[in-house]
Amino acid sequence: MRKIDVHGIIDDARFNGFHWLIMGLCALLLIFDGYDLFIYGVVLPVIMEEWGLTPLEAGALGSYALFGMMFGALVFGTLADRIGRKKGITICFLLFSCATVLNGFASTPTEFAIFRFLAGLGCGGLMPNVVALMNEYAPKKLRSTLVAVMFSGYSLGGMFSAGLGIFLLPRFGWEVMFFAAVVPLLLLPVILLYLPESVGFLVRQGRSEEARVLLKRVQPEAELPADAELQMLDTSGQKNSVLDLFRGGRLLGTLSIWVAFFCCLLMVYALGSWLPKLMANAGYSLGSSLSFLLALNFGGMFGAILGGWLGDRFHLGKVVVAFFVVSVISISLLGIKTPMPVLYTLITIAGATVIGTQILLYAAAAQFYGLSIRSTGLGWASGIGRNGAIVGPLLGGALLGINLPLQLNFIAFAIPGVIAALAMTLFVLSGKQQGAAAAPLMAAKV
Repeated sequence: MRKIDVHGIIDDARFNGFHWLIMGLCALLLIFDGYDLFIYGVVLPVIMEEWGLTPLEAGALGSYALFGMMFGALVFGTLADRIGRKKGITICFLLFSCATVLNGFASTPTEFAIFRFLAGLGCGGLMPNVVALMNEYAPKKLRSTLVAVMFSGYSLGGMFSAGLGIFLLPRFGWEVMFFAAVVPLLLLPVILLYLPESVGFLVRQGRSEEARVLLKRVQPEAELPADAELQMLDTSGQKNSVLDLFRGGRLLGTLSIWVAFFCCLLMVYALGSWLPKLMANAGYSLGSSLSFLLALNFGGMFGAILGGWLGDRFHLGKVVVAFFVVSVISISLLGIKTPMPVLYTLITIAGATVIGTQILLYAAAAQFYGLSIRSTGLGWASGIGRNGAIVGPLLGGALLGINLPLQLNFIAFAIPGVIAALAMTLFVLSGKQQGAAAAPLMAAKV
């Protein structure tokens, strides 16, 4: 019986309307996800004043959503490899949208924390699954670029959050920022109707006819006779076990990317949660402080696209290392008094090399793990990284609580970037070792 390699068909496909559809839907999901994630930094100065929160209490309150994201990434990332990515994405989308709307009804910090935790579960589970789905369907030569462009929706959502905050907060209060999350729910039928299931999942489930239909949309000119057997040449393991992340020469790479995720997400959420408050304390108005958050997320969108483009032309891991180095420099300079155009430029560069680098890390992890453990690998990298996201707001609150000079706050936010750059250097080296080890096995199979 003739056998057809699913990977080969997808890798060699030309970019077409079906790829646009997947990228557009996944980007739309991440716009809502990004809006939800950055909303806390937008409303933070207002709720601190309304509820009389200390900086440390405010940092702890912001971390509840991030606890939820950690568990959501670990649970839904692994679960989706078993139940299908479309189901996993739908469950997560419903969970974070409904919980965010309910957040607007919170009247106490405790209620607020509970709803933020539930929203975090959905947000944390959504990210690894949409990245895995986009990575699976993207042609090989455009893979990093398409994942990065799709993930720029995350930064666009953060920009919407900051932009709406500038307009809505002074007029309607912080609650309306959460009520706006009802809009994504109206688009749920579109997601259910048009978002495709993972073709790899369908093949593993024996649903070959459904897989053939999707493969014809990926590459319309492909020959897929009914008597041919679809198969995936994936040596990463078929048990969907967490232990598979450490097998096949992946031990050093897995640990390195976990460290990089931790440090990068610490910087993302330290800046995202506390940048407006730090700037307000430095004498800028609330509107100006929120516009800094807008610049941060604009930089994130630009950095993701630029990094993805560079990653497809050079080595993605080396691009990530370079981005981390630039992030350390730009964040360290934020605490120095500079003219406004220079300050906005530094914040934009920081966003490009921090938020943008987080997006590139997802692309690097997706390419590092094979298809059968991709959601598991992404979920665990994201889940471990969420510990850094939890530490970020707490670190910012602790630093504000001891009244450090502004420059020292930003230097503290930059230190994890040094550690992440070292970790990704090891990741690049481990990838070379893994490739060298795999070469004799591939030659033997041929």
